[in-house]
Amino acid sequence: MDRSPPAAPYCAFPNRFRQDLRAGRRQIGCWCSLANPYSTEILGIAGFDWLLLDAEHAPNDIGSLVLQLMALKDSASAPVVRPQWNDGVVIKRLLDAGFHNFLIPFVETADEARAAVAATRYPPRGIRGVSVAMRGNRFGTVKDYHAGVADDNVAVIVQIESAKAVAQIDEICRVDGVDAVFVGPSDLSASLGHLGDSGHPEVADAIGHVISRAKAAGTSVGILTPVEAEARRYLELGVTLLAVGSDQGAFRSATQALRDRFND
Repeated sequence: MDRSPPAAPYCAFPNRFRQDLRAGRRQIGCWCSLANPYSTEILGIAGFDWLLLDAEHAPNDIGSLVLQLMALKDSASAPVVRPQWNDGVVIKRLLDAGFHNFLIPFVETADEARAAVAATRYPPRGIRGVSVAMRGNRFGTVKDYHAGVADDNVAVIVQIESAKAVAQIDEICRVDGVDAVFVGPSDLSASLGHLGDSGHPEVADAIGHVISRAKAAGTSVGILTPVEAEARRYLELGVTLLAVGSDQGAFRSATQALRDRFND
């Protein structure tokens, strides 16, 4: 029996996930798309470095996201949220609800990246609205939260999903407060005219360009792929923020495999 002690639960103060991003340390994650605290809790036990709670494509709202955050309170996995859009009001509400790590979808320019960062910072560094006591600062119990603790412990990852974003990757990586860039292969494929074909050579070249330019800028770079061979190739190329699958995909493949075993 394995009697090794469990990893310490993730803590946002100080935010070791952001520290690891900025140091370029490898972090293996998984997508949470089922919008359910029970399945998210199971993923939290697995030992991933980070878990993405998706509100862009999955049927999540603030209420379901908070329940999943609660389900991860004992987990070492850092919760990362993807909001519906790069919207300051939405981001403010997620901050107040207790999120400190953000994957902002469809960022195409340095100005849009700056807007994402500003939404996570209090004035004068940003535009985040002030609520004195909320879940994000443990209901007012975090010392010096508004005096710098909050701003210094929010991770911002911007998603590169279009040809325009690829062309501006150098400028995006230079934005102060962007801790990592993350390639979205499916939308990038569509933007390049290859919808449904993320393996197309033009798409592969664009992904390689993003990875190389991010590395040159000293910015961590991430991607999602459920294909193990691809995942390992991306690690060799220098990807450090890697999502290797999803709860939805794992459940779908496992249940189909179980049924198929009794097709005789």
